[in-house]
Amino acid sequence: MKLINYLIIFSVLVINVAFSKEKPPFKNILLLDKPKVYKEIIFQDRDGNQLDLNQINANEIYILNFWATWCAPCKDEMPSLDKLQAKEGIFVYPINMEEKNLNNTDKFYEDLNIKNLNTYFDEGLKLVKVFGLRGVPTTIILNKNKEMIARISGSIDFEDEKFISWLNSIR
Repeated sequence: MKLINYLIIFSVLVINVAFSKEKPPFKNILLLDKPKVYKEIIFQDRDGNQLDLNQINANEIYILNFWATWCAPCKDEMPSLDKLQAKEGIFVYPINMEEKNLNNTDKFYEDLNIKNLNTYFDEGLKLVKVFGLRGVPTTIILNKNKEMIARISGSIDFEDEKFISWLNSIR
């Protein structure tokens, strides 16, 4: 009888753990079964300084958004990404995949009234290769350990309450 009780309790616990991860709210979000570790996540800030995300010590969700000034879906989602940056515990790195041109990037931000986001670049498309990107916009979501836990192919509304709720559930 004790064995049966233990088995029932064990089964309930396993089922709860297995289904505790909330499903992504949009079809274009791929949630990984197991977080993926990257040895280096290096890109440049607007001044040309190299940043290695693995050297930043903060317990946050990290969002790497790959975009281009000529990309219409990037233009559509950037304002909501800008507002997402203002949320506590989330840091957004919008990484322009084009050859570095601060005038074009600054105009893009100005035209869209972007206030909270900094400018980053992927010189030589090194991160594009690391993450195996196939188009823009593409967003990589990393947990507090800087492990990739999800990928978004295409644009979404980063202000959507379903997305915010899901993002909070994976922290």
